[in-house]
Amino acid sequence: MTQHYVLAIDQGTTSSRCILFDHRARFAGVAQREHRQHYPRPGWVEQDAMEIWRNVERILPQVLRDAGVGAEQVAAVGIANQRETTVVWDRRTGVPVGRAIVWQDVRTEDLVEEFAETPGAERIRELCGLPLTTYFAAPKLRWMLDTVPGLRERAERGEVLFGTMESWLIWNLTGGVDGGSHVTDVTNASRTLLMNLATRAWDPELLRFFGIPVAMLPRIQPSTASFGTVRSVVPGLRIAAALGDQHAALFGQTCFARGETKCTYGTGAFLMMNTGNELVRSEHGLLTTIGYQIDDEPVYALEGPIAMTGSLVQWVRDNIGLVGTAPEIETLARTVEDNGGCYLVPAFSGLYAPHWRSDARGLLIGLTSYVTKGHVARAVLEATAWQTREVVDAMNADSGLQASSLRVDGGMTSDNLLMQIVSDVLDVPVMRPFVAETVSLGAAYAAGLAVGYWPDLQGLRGNWRVAAQWVPRMDAAHRAEEYENWQRAVALSYGWARSARTRRTSPKGQPSM
Repeated sequence: MTQHYVLAIDQGTTSSRCILFDHRARFAGVAQREHRQHYPRPGWVEQDAMEIWRNVERILPQVLRDAGVGAEQVAAVGIANQRETTVVWDRRTGVPVGRAIVWQDVRTEDLVEEFAETPGAERIRELCGLPLTTYFAAPKLRWMLDTVPGLRERAERGEVLFGTMESWLIWNLTGGVDGGSHVTDVTNASRTLLMNLATRAWDPELLRFFGIPVAMLPRIQPSTASFGTVRSVVPGLRIAAALGDQHAALFGQTCFARGETKCTYGTGAFLMMNTGNELVRSEHGLLTTIGYQIDDEPVYALEGPIAMTGSLVQWVRDNIGLVGTAPEIETLARTVEDNGGCYLVPAFSGLYAPHWRSDARGLLIGLTSYVTKGHVARAVLEATAWQTREVVDAMNADSGLQASSLRVDGGMTSDNLLMQIVSDVLDVPVMRPFVAETVSLGAAYAAGLAVGYWPDLQGLRGNWRVAAQWVPRMDAAHRAEEYENWQRAVALSYGWARSARTRRTSPKGQPSM
């Protein structure tokens, strides 16, 4: 009997990869290519959408070729993607109007401040579940419409299209300029500040507020749906699912029950708690979003994104030279018993959940002559753990639930000391599954579910197995004292950065508040 597989395209912040999975959720093949990051100004982060598309063009046939698998053996394709990264391209030529603006980019800080003072701003969170920040797609898109000559007029005529990365890839895969499908799914649409959470449609009030022409927006579909058939690269493949990467990780971790929580540790860290069919509006600095939608049944979630975790380790490696390779941070941190009294707050481009302070900047505090590079390495790891604690506390408060464990995935979970510290500061077990690539797995699960490759959610749960587990060992009094110290350090990071607009309007020679 011919073996069949499900293929996941995982388009991430630093690379794109294709992974083949079999019925037991085992790897059958993988291909990956990195893409460049562009930093044209401080706080600006860009990517070349054409480079990303060309990479996917290469790795999609490569993974099948390397695994000796024919296109007819692929039951379905699922796509997961970096979410808020914004692409605008010409419908006729297929060429982007400029580089994609990445989710980490903060160039829209002044624009967001102006929006915050505009009548109707108080309605944004009520309608879409998100705070008004630089993080999401709408301000990025508005910035492009305001700064690229003639773009608004072209957008109003429907000559240019907007999408996050899954829309861009699906459009190209399904024909591009020759009738490509311009679609998105509810999870990605829920990250734009433009979709109404209750109706799961583009909201006219939000479109008017941000000044976004509806003609340039993709059609919104459930996470499991027909997204089109691949007409290029490997013709005939069926695209049956699309999810934002963190939603895919929630699905891949089989967090299908209310209260189940996962954290993906990569460039940043992203915690997400399943709140079931209940739309929980956060009062503690979290995002209300759609976890996933199968057919007509949306499952909602609370999310707390953390901007810098893995990228903090990269920074101390590449910019500071504290370690030569990323794994060495654990080795160095193990040379000491604690942080020696120092704390590192990685607010390099502000703080995300639960603070949402774009005026915060990074600091290393508590330094004495006693502190060594081992203590600093320990503070680097603890920064990720304490940020996790802040978000979990907010989730528990918002949901009325109590996270009894945390399922983890992503590259940083290979750091055993970090995972132990996370368990210690949360005071709950931390569990890593055998398949750590849960973003890719979640995209595959959703696609396979859509075409009957897997029969139901319970069948997917049967594939989830614990590979490693950490249990808390920290004394409660010590935990409370360290958490208080961390919160004091965070408060000191506030207010360091002032917006360019504030500086322009301040009298010469006088500080502005």
